[in-house]
Amino acid sequence: MPTFVETPIPGVIVVEPDVHRDDRGFFLETFHAPKYRDGGIREAFVQDNHSRSSRGTLRGLHGQSPGPQGKLVRVIEGEVFDVAVDVRRGSPSFGKYFSILLSADNFKQLYVPPGILHGFLVTSDIAQFEYKCTDVYNPDTEFCVAWNDPDIGIEWPIGAPTLSDKDQNAPRLRDVSDKLIDFRL
Repeated sequence: MPTFVETPIPGVIVVEPDVHRDDRGFFLETFHAPKYRDGGIREAFVQDNHSRSSRGTLRGLHGQSPGPQGKLVRVIEGEVFDVAVDVRRGSPSFGKYFSILLSADNFKQLYVPPGILHGFLVTSDIAQFEYKCTDVYNPDTEFCVAWNDPDIGIEWPIGAPTLSDKDQNAPRLRDVSDKLIDFRL
């Protein structure tokens, strides 16, 4: 049975799957709806994504509004420094972040509920990253917040990441208040 660990941000959950290992390798369930629902992950997933990135690539901080996406994320090759930032209006942890190392070796997953910004930095030579989403991606409603916004103060493990143009030019959190959703669990 997987272990579900609450974080300081309401609704953000670390999942530690039950990994069955033997001399042939390993087996684990990466998602089991009834078990995950009992662990606090109640949304239905409607889209799966997979990315591959090289060391130093930072993707994020991304959100979508309307139609915010919850995400269940995991790494299947390599390692990433993964970050969730609470930007839900009225949340007790508004503007705070949670970070965790996710890797192919530790098998951990992170559930990031709708209304939370998400981003990750690749800390290995290569990382393959998979995630399930609770809503479909809509480029017209996507928004970004600066990865280095001093009001959030994320302590990234490197100072000069490789960024996309949209992430390089992302505004600060205080400049996207019209995109934020209200806090609810």
